[in-house]
Amino acid sequence: MKFTPQSFRDWKTKRITLLGMSGVGKTYISTLLRSYDWFHFSGDYRIGTRYLDEPILDIIKQQAMQVPFLRDLLRRDWIDIKNNIKIHDLGPVLAFVGKLGGPEWGGLGLEEFSRRQAMYREAEIAAMRDVPEFIRKGQEIYGYPHFVNDVGGSLCELDEPGVIELLAEHTLILYIQTTTREEENTLIRRAQSDPKPLYYRPAFLAENLPVYLREKGLGYVAQIEPNDFTRWVFPRLFHSRLPRYEAIAGPHGYTVTSQEISQVRDEADFLALVETAIARKESGIRDQESGEANAAGRA
Repeated sequence: MKFTPQSFRDWKTKRITLLGMSGVGKTYISTLLRSYDWFHFSGDYRIGTRYLDEPILDIIKQQAMQVPFLRDLLRRDWIDIKNNIKIHDLGPVLAFVGKLGGPEWGGLGLEEFSRRQAMYREAEIAAMRDVPEFIRKGQEIYGYPHFVNDVGGSLCELDEPGVIELLAEHTLILYIQTTTREEENTLIRRAQSDPKPLYYRPAFLAENLPVYLREKGLGYVAQIEPNDFTRWVFPRLFHSRLPRYEAIAGPHGYTVTSQEISQVRDEADFLALVETAIARKESGIRDQESGEANAAGRA
């Protein structure tokens, strides 16, 4: 969606998709806006509770069946297992995605890891396609005037035709950008201190996995310690995603910095920041058009 600062200010039912790496402030802003009567749509929550609910339970049951006592209870239908996924605790989703590496460290072989990665990708695509319907539900069923879409950091990796265009049609896409090397290093250190399962584009994994094996002197995936690979690959993943975010925000959205987001204290601060981002883009477009006109005149 395209705006001027005034048209955004006049937009009665504001709908915003927050784009950026994990740790830049997407969930912070989403949580803040919830207290101001915004409907909070979490992509990963939708994935875990709708599209990967049964596969997650299958893995849990598969593990439980290895314990004789639990196996008997499950086979007799004397116990039931369910997910307890929360917006701020997506542990079951992360457990499903898993980490690449040797089974003695809890890792997954390449075939199973790739299968789960593909399932997660399809689930994220489906969750993003649900956004227009949840905008409707938020307003008509729950009475929320505004909507915030808190997407996962892997949105830029999907390479699925129509997904970004759908979000741009129904929401204002706001990219939260890191602007300093210090900020980038802080996000990388944070991720490396507590390695979590990640989604990788197949081409990215195919390019980087052989490099890791060669650098570590390993012959095959089963020798990989999962956390070590996740720490090693994260900086490469981080820097590969930055131009992908910018390629989305350039034609389809607006950009703010993580430093600006950290200064937001209430809804009014946030809305003022979005207006600033819109005004900045308008000014940049005018400057570019003026420069092109001057160049054409000189020619």
